[in-house]
Amino acid sequence: MTPSETKAIVTLSLLAAFVDGDKHERERAEIKRIAEGLSQADGVNLPTLYQDVLMKRVSLASVASHLGSSEARQLAYEMAVCVCDADGTQSDAERMFLMDVRTSLGLDASAARFSEQAEEIAAVPVAAPVATGALAATAAATAIAAPNAPDSAELDKSILNAAILNGALELLPETLSTMAIIPLQMKLVYRIGQAHGYQLDSGHIKDFLATVGVGLTSQYLEQAGRKLLGGLLGKMGGGLLRGLGNQAVSSGMSFASTYALGHVAKRYYAGGRTLSTQMLKEAFSGVVKEGQSLQTQYLPAIQEKARTLDAGKVLSLVRGA
Repeated sequence: MTPSETKAIVTLSLLAAFVDGDKHERERAEIKRIAEGLSQADGVNLPTLYQDVLMKRVSLASVASHLGSSEARQLAYEMAVCVCDADGTQSDAERMFLMDVRTSLGLDASAARFSEQAEEIAAVPVAAPVATGALAATAAATAIAAPNAPDSAELDKSILNAAILNGALELLPETLSTMAIIPLQMKLVYRIGQAHGYQLDSGHIKDFLATVGVGLTSQYLEQAGRKLLGGLLGKMGGGLLRGLGNQAVSSGMSFASTYALGHVAKRYYAGGRTLSTQMLKEAFSGVVKEGQSLQTQYLPAIQEKARTLDAGKVLSLVRGA
């Protein structure tokens, strides 16, 4: 992919990030940080890109003119869809934006189907469906009993397994695979809260992630940007096997962030949710470094997991987590 196409794809992703105008200032700051980081990579120098997008100095037409191949246009659209879905299902403004993107890029009906698939992943609830009747009574009894003695070792195992899975998903070349990382992180936090007696909803979990420093849109941009600049994103023959070495470090970031989210959530809910915002941020930062140091140790497991994943079953994977 040419630097011009890379710039156009990043630009479209940033346009998608701000299309509904409903981003908290802390998320905007994270997106700016990521845009500036991506601008220094792969020979693409985009020091003013973030401001150009924010001030509406770029248009869909100008982006489309730099996407020469059908593959680049499809990839640009897929990333825009996933950015819109990263923090939940699409707003009306995002749906209209993506329709305009399809028109500007000259994409066919298969592009709309991709949007539907991303929406299905974004809409998966963090909790299992509510039981009724006798099943509800059994579930309620389990929920009351479980908080008395959460199995710490079992929670640690589930955190590690989730981190390995998300590290593996970042190795896959399909954009929907990256899309699955955030819902799986949210489900992990939900299960940890539940183990300590808290019934969390998606709004609380999003706030928790944002508090520790993990923005949803910004995290997706960072994950996808690493894959894009590493040459892994897109429909490449043998992309997974060719990309394992190149993406080893970047997959460690999804491993580390998931590992840190799990362990900080465990401390937070075990301690009765008494940690301050600053303490949560500091704890997360420290455990991320611990996770990064463990990445080399678990890299063979991440790579082996990636080889066993079927990217066509990402939705089933998220639903079953």
